[in-house]
Amino acid sequence: MKLSRTLIAVTAAVGLTYGINAFSKDQNASPVTPAQKTQIEGIVHDYLIKNPEVIAEAVKGLQEKQFDQMRKKTQEVAAKSASTLFNSSADPVAGNPKGKVTLVEFFDYQCPHCVDMVPALDGVSKANTDLRIVFKEFPIRGPLSVTATKAALAANMQGKYMEMHNALMKSAQSLSEDGINKMAKDIGLDVTKFTADMKSDAIDKQIKDNYKLAQELQLMGTPALFIAKTDGKPEMIEFLPGQVDQAQLQASIDKVK
Repeated sequence: MKLSRTLIAVTAAVGLTYGINAFSKDQNASPVTPAQKTQIEGIVHDYLIKNPEVIAEAVKGLQEKQFDQMRKKTQEVAAKSASTLFNSSADPVAGNPKGKVTLVEFFDYQCPHCVDMVPALDGVSKANTDLRIVFKEFPIRGPLSVTATKAALAANMQGKYMEMHNALMKSAQSLSEDGINKMAKDIGLDVTKFTADMKSDAIDKQIKDNYKLAQELQLMGTPALFIAKTDGKPEMIEFLPGQVDQAQLQASIDKVK
């Protein structure tokens, strides 16, 4: 990020303050008097008051640095957990099951950004016949999110995951238990089996396993996407935190190919 002249000036002023304090500790240097220190601090204070945008600029730079560090840390953990991340047999898979590139999405059905990303995921799936998409159910928005996740995974047990997934994602109304049960009927599920499967230990374990993996990856929210060659080196992983458009997804897919 290119520093503005004002930020450079303030940085220099603050640096000068610290430099003078350090210099004053040198036995061979003349000590800085309290009056001089107060004068320098006053100059910096007045400058910041007159140029408040400098503070916002500095905070933004710090946030970007912290975000970059977090992203690198997540990629390191992803490489160590590549097998669980990309090849868990319990995870629903869309696109080409034998695709050369795998995209993993952590998502929540009540996350508006996840809903908005559906067209982008559909778009890259159609544009890349060698793309394998793995869905990591990550319900973090309360009990109804957990219910929706259990419904999707129960539908997966009857071979209709994508039908339920799309119905949940594209629902024009707020999700509810009654609405979810209606979706199950509409897509032709055995409702008795569906209801029983939602309460199964297998689905509870899968959700807990996803929570554990997300915690290890230090994910801060949804959506969170990981892209890598299906049979490639685990360290070659693209991590995309947050909502992105189809062009950004495609760029990451092309990068790992």
